Amino acid sequence: MALPLAFAGLPVYLHAPDFYATDLGVSLAALGTVLLGLRLIDAVQDPFIGSLSDRWSSHRGLILWIGALMLGGGFWMVFTPMGSAPLLWFAAAVLLCTTGFSVVSINLQALGGLWHASDADRTRIASWREGFGLLGLLLAAMAPTVLAFGDPRAVAFERLALLYLPLLALGLLLLLRWLRRAQLDAPAADEAGVGWREVLAGRWRRQFFGLYLANTVAGSIPAVLVMFFIRDRIGAEAQTGLFLLAYFLSGALSMALWPRIAARFGKPQAWALSMGLAIATFVWASLLGPGDIAAYAVVCILSGLALGADLALPAAILADHIARDRAQDAASRLYSVMTFVSKAALALATGLVLPTLGLLGYVPGSALTETGGLLLSLAYAALPCLLKAVTLVWLLKMMPVLAPAPLAPDAAAGVDGVPGSGRPAL
Repeated sequence: MALPLAFAGLPVYLHAPDFYATDLGVSLAALGTVLLGLRLIDAVQDPFIGSLSDRWSSHRGLILWIGALMLGGGFWMVFTPMGSAPLLWFAAAVLLCTTGFSVVSINLQALGGLWHASDADRTRIASWREGFGLLGLLLAAMAPTVLAFGDPRAVAFERLALLYLPLLALGLLLLLRWLRRAQLDAPAADEAGVGWREVLAGRWRRQFFGLYLANTVAGSIPAVLVMFFIRDRIGAEAQTGLFLLAYFLSGALSMALWPRIAARFGKPQAWALSMGLAIATFVWASLLGPGDIAAYAVVCILSGLALGADLALPAAILADHIARDRAQDAASRLYSVMTFVSKAALALATGLVLPTLGLLGYVPGSALTETGGLLLSLAYAALPCLLKAVTLVWLLKMMPVLAPAPLAPDAAAGVDGVPGSGRPAL
């Protein structure tokens, strides 16, 4: 299910605005205003979706059905515009699509947190899920070009919309089939109705979400600036697709590596190691200049390895916490906080970095002066490196808090000698 989920994001946010502006003549300023409003709604509604999903967790299959219908219907609407008001159609379609995406995504992650599994298996669960998500991104990046067959772009997008519906349906049916027989930890009867204040209470959760926010902001800044850096600093716009392929493919392949490291050293320790790798990589990236194509390809591969850890390990750490804290009643809300933090971090990075570079004189697409090139390198690589370093120090300081407490003997022994298969205890 993670594959069709990830597949939807890239066309909606990357291709659709350009399609509506170029092919349908919608004002770019109007599109930007609508997208800003939609992103705000998309982020703010996540905790609300998490609350409803926890309240009606016994109907998780129905919730997934509703979310998938909204996602598929909205995606189809985005790329089959109708009527004389394309901007209104675009706003309605994207709102429907992103709301459905949030419903399915939050519940999919919550199921990973509720799956009755050992600590090591939770890392594998998160890694497989995020690995399929990265494959979905790769397919989405290639699909519009592959489906064009020399026809106009509008025809390629119609084919994309029709292709997506059976892909989404297959993912949903496989997930629902698994859900019917899955062993999920249910909330204790005396824990129902826990409010948001209790959900976000406790030192562990405050520290974890704070670390996750800081780390995600550090990772969002290069994501916002990558196209500018490749074109204006490296001078390799023609190789952009290959760079992105190397980055995402490296991230997907790394999903086989991080569970092994986490099993050997611990999940917080593995997360810290990935931050160290990202810091070393971006120190090097800050020194690159025009023509350093091969070196930047290596940067993409190494930063892709760190991306795999950022995607899989925090979700697995939170799943461990849910099991140990018996927080099954708040699983959807806890994962909705993660999705909210991710979206807020991207908005924060976009809203701060781009205007600041503009005020300092950077003009995208123009010839860079020596000062302009330095500013772009500092913003793309040095600033994230500094933020990662601060986050790493914070993580190392809080390691005793984040490290899981030992389970009670009956839970640690498990059932039939399988570690972690017993009822999680405080």
